Amino acid sequence: MDNVKAGIYGATGYTGYELATILWRHPQVEIVFATSLSYAGQSLRDIFPAGPDLPLVDPQEADAGSVDVVFLCLPHAASAATAVTALEAGAKVIDLSADFRLEDVGIYEQWYKVTHPAPQLLEEAVYGLTEFAREDLRGARLVANPGCYTTTALLALAPLVRAGSEVAGDIIVDAKSGVSGAGRKPTTNTLFVEVANNFSPYAIGRDHRHLPEMEQVIGWWHERPPRLIFSPHLLPVPRGILANIYVSGLEIWPESEVRALYDAAYSGEQFVDLLPAGELATLAHVTHTNKCVMSLTFAGQTLIITSALDNLVKGAAGQAVQNLNAMLGWPEELGLL
Repeated sequence: MDNVKAGIYGATGYTGYELATILWRHPQVEIVFATSLSYAGQSLRDIFPAGPDLPLVDPQEADAGSVDVVFLCLPHAASAATAVTALEAGAKVIDLSADFRLEDVGIYEQWYKVTHPAPQLLEEAVYGLTEFAREDLRGARLVANPGCYTTTALLALAPLVRAGSEVAGDIIVDAKSGVSGAGRKPTTNTLFVEVANNFSPYAIGRDHRHLPEMEQVIGWWHERPPRLIFSPHLLPVPRGILANIYVSGLEIWPESEVRALYDAAYSGEQFVDLLPAGELATLAHVTHTNKCVMSLTFAGQTLIITSALDNLVKGAAGQAVQNLNAMLGWPEELGLL
């Protein structure tokens, strides 16, 4: 395998830093540049003392033509504009923002309140939920890395939905995320004094931006997709997502058939683990790993899927590297184990 040259735009956010540390130890990747508007001229180690000694440059000084692939850890809209520049320079793009996740430009503009900078690329972008996108990822130029909440929910629901199972009523996704999911830019509600000894819901019901992304993919998988109720919460821990997902009135039953469906879907997946009956998924199963760990609980005719992952790794940077490996035909665990 030939080494790949990579660039990182937005290396000093939590996701960018996590990505830089993973790529730094990847045996087939050379990081050619890492950008930062605020810290250009410094090293990533100056900002994160445990990080690699990686020089930071202003985005205007980064040459996308000098690398094979760029990773975009930028805000929405800014990410799409940088993607256009990188693709024109001949680099592949893995975008960790929301800019290429939604195939309908109208839905994107409705939820993100901006005009999409590059709608012509939406059809080309591959939605990078790796376990279900391998064939499309191979040789792709542009990959949309899924959202962290979305990855947690979709991996949990995929075996049921893709089997065509009918669901009576709404599916409730009750999810909790560590504070790093809000990003590194300080806001009042993410200050320590606000978060500590507290537990807060936000954008509950059908108000969160990850909702249309979840429903879009479920719509790809099922001709009569169930409606989702999504209730995210801010959990007073640094990292990790745990979701309890309630599915009632399942067509597929009894319990043994449901568990067999999940075993069949994930028995060969090294980054998705289904726990034995009676054991519940927790954040301790997943933090600082590229794993999604889930458990199944049966309460009458309701299935409760508990799904956990690290929002910065499997929910962002780790999945991005897994997608890189899949794009290039490398073992998916390269740099991640």
